Amino acid sequence: MTRLGYQIPNFTYPDTRPDEIFDKVVAQAKAAEAAGYDRVMVMDHFYQLPGIGRHDEPMFECYSMLSALAQHTQKARLSALVTGNTYRNPTLLAKTITTLDHVSHGRATLGIGAGWFQKEHEDLGFEFGTFGDRFEKLEEALQIIVPMLRGERPTLHGKHYRATDAVNSPAPLSRIPIMIGGQGEKKTLRMVAQYADESNLTGEVKDIPRKLEALAQHCERLGRDRSEIVVTKLLLVAVAPTHEELEADLAAVAKTKGWNDAIMDMARKALVYGDADTVGERISEAVALGLDGVTVDLPVNGHNTERVELLGEICNKVLR
Repeated sequence: MTRLGYQIPNFTYPDTRPDEIFDKVVAQAKAAEAAGYDRVMVMDHFYQLPGIGRHDEPMFECYSMLSALAQHTQKARLSALVTGNTYRNPTLLAKTITTLDHVSHGRATLGIGAGWFQKEHEDLGFEFGTFGDRFEKLEEALQIIVPMLRGERPTLHGKHYRATDAVNSPAPLSRIPIMIGGQGEKKTLRMVAQYADESNLTGEVKDIPRKLEALAQHCERLGRDRSEIVVTKLLLVAVAPTHEELEADLAAVAKTKGWNDAIMDMARKALVYGDADTVGERISEAVALGLDGVTVDLPVNGHNTERVELLGEICNKVLR
């Protein structure tokens, strides 16, 4: 289960040609594994997200990328953080994650969520639907995917998806953990209690205790042992050995992305931003609220593998 995950959310790097991006992604994954991260993750998006960059910045299809990273790593489990359920038929997703498990020799994790990026859906032709539609789809998908990953042959004639005696052969090499991402107390955390091994919370750090209480209540109603579920949170970080080096990192990526001073200031405020001591304190505060682990990313300077290593050192001290 996830103790310390590293997500790669950005593929727009200073002084990097398009044909050089993949090698820098591989370098990050290898550095993360060497630094003691137990998960390497990428986003399941086709457009870059607001707040990280323009929608037309480089973005790779996540399962092709994860399968490629499997050939360059040996120990870290591989996952989307998280799969947008709306982008794939659930039987296809079950086959895709099973294939990742085989090509990684048993290191796949299925991270999944309801999907939320409306522009991406509308521009690229994916049905977006209502908030309720997306959560209905997620639950039906889980009723197909989870049994397929556990050696069963599910049949479901639902409102959104159909499957009849769905076969998944070969079976996964490992017992693939199911991680559900999100923070909704009524729907998302109830599905975590019912279907998942892990919960990756979104939202604000201050809300962690309330989310954990909501999850515990769902587990009690469903007869699930809450201790069976690992709860983590994604923290967006910018760190360097000194404040001066971090400001230089920010200036370099801002130049590459065309960020003005206002956007740079927003980044300083939105990220866990600072030197090692400052970042360590912020991460410690989050973990102390009841998390079992954390997943971190470095949208500003993850292409610098020394920063990946530094963040790994900080997090491992916190989680020790």
